[in-house]
Amino acid sequence: MSSDTTADRQLNIAVLYPELLNLYGDRGNARALERRCQARGIDASVTPVDIGDDWSPGDTDIVLVGGGQDREQRRVQADLQQRGAELREYVDDDGVVLAVCGGFQLFGHQYRGWDGEIMEGIGVFDAVAAHPGPAIQRCVGNVVAIWEGETVVGFENHGGRTYLNEGQEAFADVVSGFGNNGGDGLEGARAGNAFGTYLHGAVLPKNPRLADRLIALALERRYGSDAPELSRLDDRAALRAHAEALHAAFSPGESALGRRFA
Repeated sequence: MSSDTTADRQLNIAVLYPELLNLYGDRGNARALERRCQARGIDASVTPVDIGDDWSPGDTDIVLVGGGQDREQRRVQADLQQRGAELREYVDDDGVVLAVCGGFQLFGHQYRGWDGEIMEGIGVFDAVAAHPGPAIQRCVGNVVAIWEGETVVGFENHGGRTYLNEGQEAFADVVSGFGNNGGDGLEGARAGNAFGTYLHGAVLPKNPRLADRLIALALERRYGSDAPELSRLDDRAALRAHAEALHAAFSPGESALGRRFA
């Protein structure tokens, strides 16, 4: 990235199905990106994309999709399928994506709900997900994972278990919590500039380095060698939230299953 100023730069952020897929405040991820851009003089616009809206990722720099319960996932699944080819092309062209929980599941190949119904995904991630049934314990609790040598934190609450196919890169390695399935120690997935994760919170406000990574990748894609370096921000509040999440994950009150993948 160049040392040019961020002034006169702009980024377009799209939030897919913000009313339906907003479990645990995932829409806060858009607000975090918008504020971090504005603090640097980057003109950030946020566009909600609902079922049936006339939208294409062609002019979008960052796509966000949050989590929802099975019934919400069923409501958006057909619309997402219609957008699948364009979204895969967008990711192949280094488009930036953050897909959380239910959104992460639908960005894989398929998700089998608690009742056995199959919801076809769009195949951005080489992964499948399945809910083992209502009698099986959900994956609930605070999560700490290692991403690029540093901690990333969040809160998970999912019945579905995700399994990455061979060759699919994980997003992070679980230190405390369940992660994708409570067994293999992996959290989320990454394909190009697309990130999938089970971390709610919303995740970006308490993980400012991850938020800045998404912004930097989007600037690089849009401006190439003219992409500016990101100036440092006052992240004391965000880092306090990060530290509090770390403390909560390792506190004596956290269940043994929540502290370490089974």
